[in-house]
Amino acid sequence: MELMQILHMNKGNGEASYAQNSKVQNKILTIAKPIIEEALLKLLGSNNNDMALESMGIADLGCSSGPNTFLLISEIMDVIRAKLSSGLLHPSSSSMEFRVFLNDLFSNDFNTVFMSLPAFHNKLRKDDRYKRLFGANPNLFISAVPGTFYGRLFPRNSLHFVHSSSSLHWLSQVPPSLDSTAGTALNKGKIYISKSSPQYVLDAYSLQFHKDFSMFLKSRAEEIVGGGRMVLSFIGRPTLDPTTEQSCYHWELLALALMSMVSDGLVEEEKVDSFNAPYYAPCAEELKSELQKDGSFIMDRLEAFEIDWDGGADDQAITMNGFDHDQMVARSGKRVANTIRAVAESMIEAHFGIEIMDDLFRRYAELVTKHLLETRTKYINLVISLIRRY
Repeated sequence: MELMQILHMNKGNGEASYAQNSKVQNKILTIAKPIIEEALLKLLGSNNNDMALESMGIADLGCSSGPNTFLLISEIMDVIRAKLSSGLLHPSSSSMEFRVFLNDLFSNDFNTVFMSLPAFHNKLRKDDRYKRLFGANPNLFISAVPGTFYGRLFPRNSLHFVHSSSSLHWLSQVPPSLDSTAGTALNKGKIYISKSSPQYVLDAYSLQFHKDFSMFLKSRAEEIVGGGRMVLSFIGRPTLDPTTEQSCYHWELLALALMSMVSDGLVEEEKVDSFNAPYYAPCAEELKSELQKDGSFIMDRLEAFEIDWDGGADDQAITMNGFDHDQMVARSGKRVANTIRAVAESMIEAHFGIEIMDDLFRRYAELVTKHLLETRTKYINLVISLIRRY
């Protein structure tokens, strides 16, 4: 089965759902908020203040479902409301139409997204800050555009602002050269890049990312108007070395959990050897290189931030509840395991079967806890702000 048919965040609101385990992604959105606001203000400022932008096309690529889905829309509305209040936008901008497109793969839980829409609209209608500027009904038109963003999704010159968060580190496919038809294990005992991976594994992942990111840029260049803006946030790495702990060690621990099940006779070793995560954490130099090759965008800003694996726990609240240090770390380990389960379970289940999932992620939580007791590894989040050339 193709990756695009099976890769999706865990649906619903259960314990292992994405809705309940997306604190890391929320943290990434929070960190990127000032950069998003800056890009929006520059976009609006680039228009003649004597003329209103009548309609703004906005796309959120990789929107998923859950509490984070409407955060971008809220931020955009807040920025425009603040600029109208301060008189920095032409008054007629209060009648601006917002065409918001929520994009994700076909298997995304769009039902949950649109079940949440009435509550979101009601929240806007009841907010006096919006009523004063936009009237009782802000011209907000939200629709879904399912499909992969590694290709065209929208008509030419139809978008003014594009955003993607926690999505571009997912590849369009597992690097084809890692699929062994001869039954030879090319990345034995591993499911992603690791310190022990052969160089051709590293090269295969790098090549696939560059192909995908190139296609992403080419597609968006067709869809975004000249002077339009794009802000992208994804997990990356701090150095040229793809085996650095910040970019791959959470996969290393998951591979160890799977191999422990191999040792217990619960999983076939060949199953582990034939599974590779469709994921890649790039470094800033790789992004700059691909942007230069494409030539359609100007890089306005590129920032790197550290994020805790569990998104950052409220340690003070936990301490007040009487948990000691080891218990706090164990809770953190469970949160990390649930976070990875929420985003990766669909493809792992398709390969290994549903019956091992609970045991696998229990073992994974234990390994993560042990690791966190020894060191506090962090994700590196890259945020890049781009301008479409005229």
